[in-house]
Amino acid sequence: MNAAALMLFKLLARLPLPLLHGLGIALGWLIYWTPGRHSARMRNNVFDSGLCTPGRSCRRLLRQSIGEAGKAIIELFPIWLRPYESVLKLVKGTSGWEHIDAARTAGKGIILIGPHVGCFEMLNLYYASHHPFTAMYKPPRKPMLAELMLSGRQRGQATLVPTDLSGVRAQLAALKRHEAIGILPDQVATGGDGVWAPFLGRPAYTPTLVASLQRKTGAAAFFVAAERLSWGRGYHLHAFPVNDTLPEDKAAAAIRINQGVEEVVRRFPAQYLWSYNRHKRPSDAPDPDALRPDGAPPA
Repeated sequence: MNAAALMLFKLLARLPLPLLHGLGIALGWLIYWTPGRHSARMRNNVFDSGLCTPGRSCRRLLRQSIGEAGKAIIELFPIWLRPYESVLKLVKGTSGWEHIDAARTAGKGIILIGPHVGCFEMLNLYYASHHPFTAMYKPPRKPMLAELMLSGRQRGQATLVPTDLSGVRAQLAALKRHEAIGILPDQVATGGDGVWAPFLGRPAYTPTLVASLQRKTGAAAFFVAAERLSWGRGYHLHAFPVNDTLPEDKAAAAIRINQGVEEVVRRFPAQYLWSYNRHKRPSDAPDPDALRPDGAPPA
């Protein structure tokens, strides 16, 4: 990335969100028809999800998801490059956020479990405008893009930490200070750091960090999503409390986490990142065929 590209991004960031989302729909279709694995993976994930009826229903969901995927890319320009106060004005309302406020008032740490649904970048920016927030960050390989991402995300009271043991320790320390952290629950776990659990009818190698951090700190956990409103009207933030403590058993906890992610995806199916290879097997992960039908390891 060079200075000319950065200038272009800054110009795009100034465009009205409805226009950007319109361009995003076109971008989504352009990417979908570009040769590669992207389109096949997206199509297979949608049709195999069980969230639509094979045929017209799944084709409709796929078409909607292609447009939403393009919006997710192009909206990064205003989210990362506009002034912070301007970005926060894009949040048009919240639902369930009072439960987060109540947990804070009770002196609990907060775990925001944010799947790849809608504009998930907005969640940490909104929370960090009010309270301290810590999230893990894996920088892209291109230095200018990494700088752009870091400056766009680390605003307000947000702190980004590495995706390694030091980052885990930083998140643990934040929870012990009764602060908030953010976790992406629907990434493929690295070998040794996850377990197989069913997700939308197929095994997915699922991270177990959320349950561990909650168990060690007594934090309150919430599934959260930033719904992308139609016609570029902005975003509505949703919070869904995890009303029980996640199980100590890793497999049982992973099943519960994936169930929570599924519930969020079912609410906003077109805004889920269907192009992500959620069901791939890491090279050092165990064989998923060893799972029982309920998704747990063999007895």
